[in-house]
Amino acid sequence: MITSLISGLFADKSEIATRPAHDVVAKQTLYDFKVKSLVGNKTVDLSKYKGKKVVILNVASKCGYTKQYADWEKFNKEHGDKVVVLGFPANNFGGQEPGTSEEIATFCSATYGVTFPMFEKVSVTGEDQAPIYKWLTTKDLNGWNDKAPTWNFCKYVINEKGELTNFFASKILPTDPEFLTAVGI
Repeated sequence: MITSLISGLFADKSEIATRPAHDVVAKQTLYDFKVKSLVGNKTVDLSKYKGKKVVILNVASKCGYTKQYADWEKFNKEHGDKVVVLGFPANNFGGQEPGTSEEIATFCSATYGVTFPMFEKVSVTGEDQAPIYKWLTTKDLNGWNDKAPTWNFCKYVINEKGELTNFFASKILPTDPEFLTAVGI
């Protein structure tokens, strides 16, 4: 756990991966997944985001990067018509998301005014890794990427066809040029 904590605090901002220019064959797309909402436990078919770019974040309420909720909410308000932000709480790094769904939802809303879609707490690494994160981090499934989250607030960018196009480490913000280029803003 100490090694994981140290690597998370000193994550390299340059840890970025981009889909190769050559043809990539993926076994799945984002649209193959259904996930549970954070509030109400409703099943959400991610194919509802067809035709939009999507950013998937693994989030936590008690992390040094938690203040990024404000950055992502601002991005969502400014660009939500073109790029959808989806948050997945996870407790994989330093036990920094211990809360229940209700506690997480209340914290996000009351502290940061989060309005972008949030989903039930999942595991983003390990044997109990959620299927969507298995797809995001398995080259055989997404066609090119094997980078798993190294800490909270890692980002995955999905294009309008539901294909994974980019991975960004925790320190990358929605205002960083690398990210804005990836989402076409």
